[in-house]
Amino acid sequence: MKSQILKGSSFIVLGAICYGMLGTFVKMAYHDGFNIAEVTISQFTIGFAVLLLLTLLKKTASVKGNNTTGIKSQLKLVVAGTSLGLTGVFYYQSVQYIPVSVAIVLLIQTVWMGVLVEMIIHRKMPGFRKIIAVVIILAGTILATNLFEQSINVNWIGFGWGLMAALSYTATMYSSNKLELHLPPLKRSLFMILGGLIIILIIFHASLNQHFSFGIFLSWGLVVSLFGTVLPPLLFTKGMAITGIGLGAIIASIEIPVSVFMAHLLLKEPVSLLQWRGVMLILFAVVLMNIPKRRVIYS
Repeated sequence: MKSQILKGSSFIVLGAICYGMLGTFVKMAYHDGFNIAEVTISQFTIGFAVLLLLTLLKKTASVKGNNTTGIKSQLKLVVAGTSLGLTGVFYYQSVQYIPVSVAIVLLIQTVWMGVLVEMIIHRKMPGFRKIIAVVIILAGTILATNLFEQSINVNWIGFGWGLMAALSYTATMYSSNKLELHLPPLKRSLFMILGGLIIILIIFHASLNQHFSFGIFLSWGLVVSLFGTVLPPLLFTKGMAITGIGLGAIIASIEIPVSVFMAHLLLKEPVSLLQWRGVMLILFAVVLMNIPKRRVIYS
């Protein structure tokens, strides 16, 4: 049993590392002269093509079962997937204005936003531990985004994009855990990525006629797609099935320090001790929200 948990944890760690490196790779693509339209279109196009190929191969290799996908189910997932595409657009916009280490902290605000969404939809107040965790996340965010030291130089445009990314990502996480759960994860991912691709093409369709650099597909597009669209969903699906959502969410939170460290290492972004303390506070809050409650048995 322990070896299985270790195996599942390893899958989640690898998926989180992939996501953690994504913002840095996007910013490096910007440094090489590519723009947000080229990055997002190439990422989702390649991602959809790879997932479609994997789906077809799996369908060919498996025995025909009662696994068909109705058109209504497909449309639901495609519509839900638009929030995934918007998350990419908003997040990649934010890293144009603010450091990656700050953008990832803003994106992780989806933790408390998710609590708020559950409260509104299910009309149920969150438990005391969740409320405390939300307060800790907000305190950690103030530290991790360096608001105390750089309050005068804050780029509020980048902050706005980052918070919009978190809001959109909250919608993605909610729909991922609620919609068409009877379907195989690979097929669900495929239709959600298709939805993301459609909304991105609608937003950036004009860019395809204005000196669009198709060289992105063989360079950073391939990298960003692999680390942002293909590997993480597959790794998280395999890992979460073994560890469960609670432990999986705790392990996946290493995405935050990985992102901050990679931005510091490859982009030379300055990260103060105060920011690292903020990151640690956010990680602590994620753990606090997901550790199971102990049952006390009285004799």
